[in-house]
Amino acid sequence: MNIPLQLQRSRQTGFSLVEIMVAMVLSLILLGGVLQIFASTRTSYRVHDSVSQMQETGRFSMEMMTRDIRMADFWGCADGIGKVTNGLDPGGGAGYIDFTLGGLGGTEGAAGAPDSLVLRGGYGTGINVESPFGPQSSANIKVAAGNGFAVGDILLVSDCTAADIFQLTSGQPDGNGTLVHNTGATVTPGNLSPVTCTGANAHCLSKVYDQNAVVFRPQQITYSVGVGASGEPALLRNGQEMIDGVEDLQILYGEDTDGSGAANRYVNATQVTDMEAVVSVRIALVTRSAQINVATAGQNYSVMGTNKASADTRLRQVYTATVGVRNRLP
Repeated sequence: MNIPLQLQRSRQTGFSLVEIMVAMVLSLILLGGVLQIFASTRTSYRVHDSVSQMQETGRFSMEMMTRDIRMADFWGCADGIGKVTNGLDPGGGAGYIDFTLGGLGGTEGAAGAPDSLVLRGGYGTGINVESPFGPQSSANIKVAAGNGFAVGDILLVSDCTAADIFQLTSGQPDGNGTLVHNTGATVTPGNLSPVTCTGANAHCLSKVYDQNAVVFRPQQITYSVGVGASGEPALLRNGQEMIDGVEDLQILYGEDTDGSGAANRYVNATQVTDMEAVVSVRIALVTRSAQINVATAGQNYSVMGTNKASADTRLRQVYTATVGVRNRLP
């Protein structure tokens, strides 16, 4: 049966305006749900990424500081800074380290600012002293060749009765194993003999060291918080950026006041009675996220018992550890 063309056209009416508006409203509702899920997922990812970065920063910083604190105040077989003679020239300029200050030190940050921590002592496995042994304490020290030492290096020689710190001044210490430690050399800070000895360029040690002595490299490590290369706060090691994202460093010193070998109290640097009696160090690091808008302003956290609140929308996390100074523990 053939339907007239005019009747066919009358049946093709299309969508009404109401139907189109209903469809648009439903589409907007669906789109809003998708956008909300996307925004929520994106925020969740940024938060988890920030937490992961802070955890990595905290773990790495704690591992490095813990290792260095444990090795502080190591002077070879000589147990304690009281047996160490620092033969470096205090007026020699750059490079001078006053090792007589002992294995631990630090400063208290004013008005809640970050503290600093100073660690001193020898490190490494050391190299044994070999014959011939000097007839006098100003004689060169002999060790095995291929030791990696170079002119200008500062070294520590130690046995169980004494230790001396000096600087290599000439020769080829790595090639022939002869450790020359004269005064009047061009290296800085140079040597200044702490004891009387003969010879214009002689540098006397506190004793003649024999096969019972070992040579180490001494070091001073200073941990502090400053501005890193990215402009973000960073943990510095001897003034060099170690890792960014560290906003605060607080230090308490565990002082053994009764000689029991254990800390009786934990105080800041200005309250320590005797730094040589400190047997452990308590550290607190505050890490913060590089990204903003991952937390609400006013995030509350506590650092060494002091309550604080963030002033921005970055995440913050506090890491604490109490580390024993192994060379001072019984």
